[in-house]
Amino acid sequence: MDHAPITVELTRDEALVLSDWLERVQMTHLSRLVEDEAVWAPIHRLAGTLDTALPEIFAADYAERLEAARLRLLPSDDPNTDAETNTGSADAGEQDAPMRP
Repeated sequence: MDHAPITVELTRDEALVLSDWLERVQMTHLSRLVEDEAVWAPIHRLAGTLDTALPEIFAADYAERLEAARLRLLPSDDPNTDAETNTGSADAGEQDAPMRP
């Protein structure tokens, strides 16, 4: 059996949004979504790696950074714009970003 590590690359926006979601999964009733206890080992490893790689999770403006990252990752209605370059705007506090599965 091959035990070579697998590398996954994420954009900073993807990493920030995923880190937030993993934190909520680990700390809330959402943990019931994970029925296979063996899955928790890689979830914790991934969450820990993201925590150490993302100093912005400790920034005073974390909520604003997270919201901006979410907006950039949302699919665009413009077929000439991909999700990574989506720069949609919303006034802070007026509208929550939809939760993505």
